[in-house]
Amino acid sequence: MTAASQPTPRHIPDRLKSRLSRTLKSWEALLLVVAAAIFVANALASPYFLDPWNLSDASFNFTEKALIAFAMAMLIIAGEIDLSVAAIIALASTVMGSAMVAGAPVWALVGLGIGTGLACGAFNGLLVAGFGLPSIVVTIGTMSLFRGISYIVLGDGAFTGYPPEFGWFGQGYVWWVFSFELALFAVMAVVFGVLLHRTNFGRLVYVIGNNATAARFSGVRVDRVRFILFLLTGVMSGVASVCLTSRLGSTRPSIATGFELEAVTMVVLGGVSILGGSGSIPGVVIAALVMGLVTFGLGLLNVPGIVMSIIVGGLLIGVIALPRLWAMMRK
Repeated sequence: MTAASQPTPRHIPDRLKSRLSRTLKSWEALLLVVAAAIFVANALASPYFLDPWNLSDASFNFTEKALIAFAMAMLIIAGEIDLSVAAIIALASTVMGSAMVAGAPVWALVGLGIGTGLACGAFNGLLVAGFGLPSIVVTIGTMSLFRGISYIVLGDGAFTGYPPEFGWFGQGYVWWVFSFELALFAVMAVVFGVLLHRTNFGRLVYVIGNNATAARFSGVRVDRVRFILFLLTGVMSGVASVCLTSRLGSTRPSIATGFELEAVTMVVLGGVSILGGSGSIPGVVIAALVMGLVTFGLGLLNVPGIVMSIIVGGLLIGVIALPRLWAMMRK
């Protein structure tokens, strides 16, 4: 065989370099840059920002909402949404308050809070997955239903006087400046990350979000997956209710008002498509940190709460509109 007839050696591209390049160009990498910029800006704007205990307090601005956002992310990736999460928190807190007045122990209060969230999630899932109703319509209705029950029970009153042991879930620390809520946030981030990105169930969530009809014809039990996702969202709302009620030390029917907006904002800011089919848990984690840094930094500067709400709303609209504007500019 002559040298001219020998096959030309093929070049195999470096997969590691390609993966690194994709990572650096990802939405998550951009969010990390934004988070770093906000951190530096806050440090320059306030001399109190870099205090370890102040940074620990900053975590309370996002942990409870992020717990909901993890489950909400999977639900939105599957093409559904739950706008009743804040009302579930209110109802779960009301149930815990009623049980506390009746003399229930701490472990029972926690179980009732999570159990109420599970029941509300099952109710939403039954209406959506069982009866085929649109999730946005169903959860707008249950949003009014669940919070309305809290107002019927409490009226203008409140449940106070929770036992000191119950306060540990929202006010306690597992080590130094690391609160129980922050530790729970880290654990749930890992759990939902593995569930979405490393299990068959997570792959089914993406399949359903991209094309539910094709998934159904491929043998995927679409309704069962949707029902489980609503259960997860309800459970995480119950967990958030335990943490929030414990931290505040009281129950009011207006508790957690606006949490659904901030949870959805975290999800969308984290790169989850509002149309379903794409997104990641790491993106939601970074988005939660970004929103926590923004609200805490504004709080140190004595910015009014209503201004923060305007910023959160504008952030949600901007994130949804940004991909469309980018596509228009490229054309």
